[in-house]
Amino acid sequence: MKGPREEILYVPCIYRNTGRNKPDFLATIDVNPTSPEYCQVIHRLPMPNVGDELHHSGWNACSSCFGDVTKKRNRLILPSLISSRIYVVDVGTDLRAPRLFKVINSEDVFWKCNLGYPHTSHCLGSGEIMISTLGDPAGNGKGGFILLDGETFEIKGTWERGDKTPPMGYDFWYQPRHNVLISTEWGIPKCLGYGFDPYDLKKGRYGRRLNVWDWTTHTYVQAIDVGEDAAPLEIRFLHNPDAAEGYVGCTISSAIHRFYKTEEGYWAAEKVIQVPSKKVHGWLLPDMPGFITDILISLDDRFLYFSNWLHGDIRQYDISDTRKPKLVGQVFVGGSITKGGLVTVIRDEELQNQPDPFVIKGKTVQGGPQMIQLSLDGKRLYVTTSLYSAWDRQFYPDLISEGSVMLQLDVDTVQGGLQVNEGFLVDFGKEPDGPCLAHEIRYPGGDCTSDIWV
Repeated sequence: MKGPREEILYVPCIYRNTGRNKPDFLATIDVNPTSPEYCQVIHRLPMPNVGDELHHSGWNACSSCFGDVTKKRNRLILPSLISSRIYVVDVGTDLRAPRLFKVINSEDVFWKCNLGYPHTSHCLGSGEIMISTLGDPAGNGKGGFILLDGETFEIKGTWERGDKTPPMGYDFWYQPRHNVLISTEWGIPKCLGYGFDPYDLKKGRYGRRLNVWDWTTHTYVQAIDVGEDAAPLEIRFLHNPDAAEGYVGCTISSAIHRFYKTEEGYWAAEKVIQVPSKKVHGWLLPDMPGFITDILISLDDRFLYFSNWLHGDIRQYDISDTRKPKLVGQVFVGGSITKGGLVTVIRDEELQNQPDPFVIKGKTVQGGPQMIQLSLDGKRLYVTTSLYSAWDRQFYPDLISEGSVMLQLDVDTVQGGLQVNEGFLVDFGKEPDGPCLAHEIRYPGGDCTSDIWV
């Protein structure tokens, strides 16, 4: 938390499903308030292919390697959610102008691992790199992990062993001190890949489990049911490596579950936050969930943050008592229920009125808050508004035509509280190749969601 203030950010920018036949690219953004290029994209690294759907990213080396002079965090791993290619980007030669280092072709992922749709990339203390996947090459659901050599970036095979595998995959976090890895489930790739179909609900096409793995033997040992069609996405252990607990955000059910190790040595989960759905007219369904899409925990394990992509708010909870999170900050920065839109709220357990459209620097923000990243000192929360191109196009068509944005919220780290920084806006609607969809945020050197201490 005492590290230097962030000066640049890396953000994948997506053109798939926008109608623009351009490759996705990695944007480098200047966030130094004293810089003449503040809030500007200062470099763009286009990928060599079209239609990849860049999504999340990860590092080649861990904080666990701190003090090892042979290890440098100089390569950013960029899995492609749809094409199943994996790009390795050199950020060590020039932090402000990354360059492509290696391309791992989808055929290698398919043949060597029988997996596809790669999502989360984490470095391991061993020096290897591990990437979770949503399914098999045909688009069926299958939870598995690709293992890369941390020096050559060649595929070593799969991490998992044994005959048992989960029916779906998505995100993961590991904690060696408790001999555990826990993964989550979004849905079946060939179903969710084209958009959200409510008829897929109640048919087992969206995830409902936290999947527990033995870290030492790499075997699948337990499933924790968090509810039908919960779609548990981002999972975060507390940063304290001795802690045997954390939180997971369930998207469709719009609940936060705390998972923990029991006295018997098993793992369990309990719901600790429920975002009430809103009764609405003019939307896909009569009940609109908050749609929790991203969560994170501050490095001191004091605060939990999450975004409601459909309702349009970001929330901050004090988790000093991990079983009883306390809401201490909330701000609306877009969403589907703003005044003057297509949706009318007819019953709301939380709000008296529909929020006003969110306008910053004269721009009305389309979409809702989605990916979030917290500064190391916990005082600045960065936000982007794109979830996934096919779902963006369905739920927020104006996001496709106008592009997404990046915002920054100021955080009260003493009492709790969130406030929009009205002087900060990165408008991806003004990109040279046309409006694009910006997704996950990374800092050089690591951040709140890439660091796992062992």
